[in-house]
Amino acid sequence: MPEIVLENVCKTFTTKDGIVQALKNVNLEIEAGEIYGIIGMSGAGKSTLVRCINFLEEPTEGRVLIRGKSLGEYSEKELRKQREDIGMIFQHFNLLMQKNVKDNVCFPLYIQKKSKREAREKALELLKIVGLSDRTKAYPAQLSGGQKQRVAIARALASDPKILLCDEATSALDPQTTSSILALLKDINQKLGITIVIITHQMSVVREICNRVAILKDGEVAEYGDVEDIFLHPKTEVARELIRNDVEINQDQKGPALHGRDLIRSGDRIRVIYRDQPDAQPVIANMVLRFLEPVNIMGANTRSVHGKAAGEIILEFIPESTQKAEMKQYLRDCGLEVEEVDVNVD
Repeated sequence: MPEIVLENVCKTFTTKDGIVQALKNVNLEIEAGEIYGIIGMSGAGKSTLVRCINFLEEPTEGRVLIRGKSLGEYSEKELRKQREDIGMIFQHFNLLMQKNVKDNVCFPLYIQKKSKREAREKALELLKIVGLSDRTKAYPAQLSGGQKQRVAIARALASDPKILLCDEATSALDPQTTSSILALLKDINQKLGITIVIITHQMSVVREICNRVAILKDGEVAEYGDVEDIFLHPKTEVARELIRNDVEINQDQKGPALHGRDLIRSGDRIRVIYRDQPDAQPVIANMVLRFLEPVNIMGANTRSVHGKAAGEIILEFIPESTQKAEMKQYLRDCGLEVEEVDVNVD
């Protein structure tokens, strides 16, 4: 049985400008113990969806089931108890500024009527897990962004949740700190078996940590599946746009992609996909030498998906090419995947 099931979830809000439909018939299944990504552009409905998962927002239509039980069937008291199984961390940490690190982690335990001794012992244990044993008496204002998020994670784990919801939890952090927080979440997932749902607009976060992903657009699920499949074979324009945005970030960090736009006139384009190639052969150069016909490299990128090298090259044939079919087959014979593309990759 899946840990989380969303059945035809809809959410509408009434505003001064009229009715806004934030979610439209969202159907998802999230398995116990996996790290699931929910991604989309700004306004896609991601944060509304994550708030529906723990019923901070009650769906207008549809059901949210946790381990087979619909949250809509709980009384208010039962729902509050159920929420103890669903931890949550936020983009801006939401720490109590007047409390030190240890007391921030103790806070939800006090609400659960735990004794001061029991709460403090638990807090120290959790702060050790998140690597902040030496900062127990510090106040949030004395911490870096990454340290604040580690405190927030420890606080979210205080009630021993089975599910951890992360709403843009790394958006306010620099890339290096983001990587350390994602590594921590992955470690927590593996050691504690907690199901983690990551809400983000950053494809780099999804490919670094998630097993599967759902892509939202205008409140609807546009595409979902295994992360590797989405990256290598996106089916929708919104998925391709998110991947292109990720490519642009990688290019800024690692140098520009290869371009040859001025070498030849515009022609048909293909997307050449590679992953874990055993031999670093100059396939494109060999193809040009073999067929004596130039191609334009419109863009190239390599990224890590689950620790494996994967990448793509966008090639453009000359308009008068008579050997396109043979060149595509040559690339396939070299163990590469080839897709036709008709999108603007510039």
